[in-house]
Amino acid sequence: MSEIAALILPLFGLIFLGYLTARLIHQPADALGWLNIFVIYLALPALFFKLLARTPIEELARMDFILASLLSTYSIFALIFAIAVALGRKTIATGTIQGLAAAYGNIGYMGPSIAILAFGERAAIPVALIFCFENIMHFAIAPCMMAISGSEKRSLPSLAALIARRIFLHPFILATMAGIFVAWINVPIPAAPERLIEYLSQAAAPCALFAMGVTLALRPLKRVPLELTYIVPTKLILHPVIVYFAMGLVGDFDTVWIFTAVLLASLPTATNVFVLAHQYGVWVERASATILVTTAISVLTVTALLYAIKSGILPADIFPGS
Repeated sequence: MSEIAALILPLFGLIFLGYLTARLIHQPADALGWLNIFVIYLALPALFFKLLARTPIEELARMDFILASLLSTYSIFALIFAIAVALGRKTIATGTIQGLAAAYGNIGYMGPSIAILAFGERAAIPVALIFCFENIMHFAIAPCMMAISGSEKRSLPSLAALIARRIFLHPFILATMAGIFVAWINVPIPAAPERLIEYLSQAAAPCALFAMGVTLALRPLKRVPLELTYIVPTKLILHPVIVYFAMGLVGDFDTVWIFTAVLLASLPTATNVFVLAHQYGVWVERASATILVTTAISVLTVTALLYAIKSGILPADIFPGS
């Protein structure tokens, strides 16, 4: 348990320090802008690039792993969307944000940090694959669903161009593609740029988690929405459970890959869900509350999951004969 505490406390401690600092030192929200730019455009892309560039190219082509992860995540999206629209009588736009709140975990800011610390650099490949392909779907599904609902006022060609730009110009995806290309041509990186990439990648985790804490502090919880009674357990418990069974059913994956996928599925709702809610003017305060509540509760659920993994309570070979 001390090993798990040594892993978890620094990560959530950085989020808490960001939260506490923002509460004690009052600065406008715009003050966070340059730190977010550094994290999104430089530090995290450098981390993805560094780890993927060192990876044998054949390990980056596991479509069975990608499909298992995507199908699990979007079964969660479809479930919550259906509950919101069919049972809750919500609009398509509101159902979309609720679905993303349950399916779209913090795999960008928290994912690389916690997975690599928990399982070593071997976790970098599944992290990058999950991040890249799930974000492609996230970037596509939000504007498409909003167009169906009437919230996205664009023509079909304009909508297609918007989705393509968000996918192919996202810095994480560009860095992932560059890392895969370097791994494919198998050319060593010169010492000077390699050291710069190393400096940037070392800053990724602390800066990203601190920025996440500040972001949470700037959006304090006013009330707990009723929808959180089913969104929170779906995100933090059902999502990783479905991923765990899907990985066992679909393919014969390395233990680190299975547990990395389950760990990423267990992470709290991504801050991007609030950004999307604010962009479309739908479910804004409740999206903010979802992020704060899932992040707070994930301290317990992620700790419990890592303990189950490290202690052997959760086996990797759930279907030994498959």
